[in-house]
Formats: sequence, C-alpha cells, structure tokens
Amino acid sequence: MDTNGGIQIVDVLVQAIDTPGSLRGKVLVVFKDVAVTEIKSRSRAAKGSEQLNVLTLDLREARESLRSMHVEMQSSLEELQSTNEELTSSKEEMQSLNEELQTVNAELQSKVEDLTGLKNDLSNLLNNTEIAVVFLDAKLELRRYSAHATDLFRLIPSDIGRPLSDVVTDLDYPFLGENAKEVLRTLKFQEMQVDTYDGRWYRVRVMPYRTQDHSISGVVITFTNISEVKKLQNELEKCSKN
Repeated sequence: MDTNGGIQIVDVLVQAIDTPGSLRGKVLVVFKDVAVTEIKSRSRAAKGSEQLNVLTLDLREARESLRSMHVEMQSSLEELQSTNEELTSSKEEMQSLNEELQTVNAELQSKVEDLTGLKNDLSNLLNNTEIAVVFLDAKLELRRYSAHATDLFRLIPSDIGRPLSDVVTDLDYPFLGENAKEVLRTLKFQEMQVDTYDGRWYRVRVMPYRTQDHSISGVVITFTNISEVKKLQNELEKCSKN
C-alpha cells in the first residue's frame, strides 16, 4: 500500500465476527506492518525453495541420466565380453590353423627335399651316362634334355617349350617327328639306327612318357652312341669278304 510517496508492505487479516450478536455478520480487517527483515527472510525462503525445487529436478534428471548411462555401460560391457570371447575363440582357431599349416609346411618341405634329391639323382644319372635323352610333351615340344643331348641338337635352356623340329640337329633323321607322333598314337615304342652328318651312329628309341597314374603325357627319346659297334661291324664285314 502507498504511504506518503513510499510503499509499505503489510499483512492483511480478514476475520468474520460472530460475537457479540450485534456485530454478527460483520468482517474484521486487520492491517499489520511487515518489517523489512521479515520481507527479506520471506524472499530468501521463497528463492531457497525455488532453488531447492530446481536442484531436486536437476538431481532427478542426473539420476535418470546416470541410470541410463549405467544400462548402456552394462550393455557395452556385455558386448565387449562377447567380443572378447569371440576373439579368444578366433585366437584358438588361428593357433590351431597355424599348427596345421606348420605341419603341412613341414610335410611339403620334406617332399621338396625328396623331389630335389630325386631330381639331382636323375640329373646325375642322365649326365653321367653316354646316353642322350630328350623329353617331349604331348605337343612334341621340348620339356627336358640331358647334357649329352647337346652333342646331337643345338640346344640351349631357352629352347624349353619349343618344338623339337625347330631345333637344328646333326642327325640324318628327317622322320623323327613323324615317328614320335606314331608312338603317341599307338603307344608302342620304335627303335632304329640312324647316323649323323659327321659319320657317327646312334641307336634311337622313341617311347611313350608314362606318369605315375599311367597316363601318357608325351614321349621320351634316347640316343645311344653305337659308333664303335658300327666300326667293328664294318671291319668284320671287310674281313669276311676277304
């Protein structure tokens, strides 16, 4: 309420009157001044109550947020545990696979060593005999040859994979290719004696190349030098004529 240019805060009390009877039905209005300190106290109390409500609401929201985070963390923990179990299982499988690979590798290494030994034995056998050997595939292309084959054919390592008919030879044997085809067709070996342009003689055998599973994958041609035998035969013939 206004008071001489200022504002006075009062408490207003309104009370009905029952007694005496002459005043019954009347209302008593009492105005009581409110001290400034009391006003401030009330204001602080109101603000404190409002702040308490705000803090209570914030606390409730924080609890809900923490509860939600806890649920999410629990779910994430379960997923991590599941992932860890899968990784552990994968690690065990990888370890088992690695052991199997090591076993297979050891077996392959052993087979490689065996094959290397066989190849060395074969190379030594072919190179330390007087027999020239040529291996041809089913297309009559050069697959392999022994060292003595270079005494009859002008062979170099890059000739592997070329048709033998393309390689220059000292043999007077123009039907070698036809005979090799015939052997492939009939699977029956052929043998003949042929000479070279410089007077040497060779016994030539053309045979099917059989694999371990008994399939035919080409031909093997051997050339055995029989020049001394031919020379002796010629001398014997001369002697018998005389």
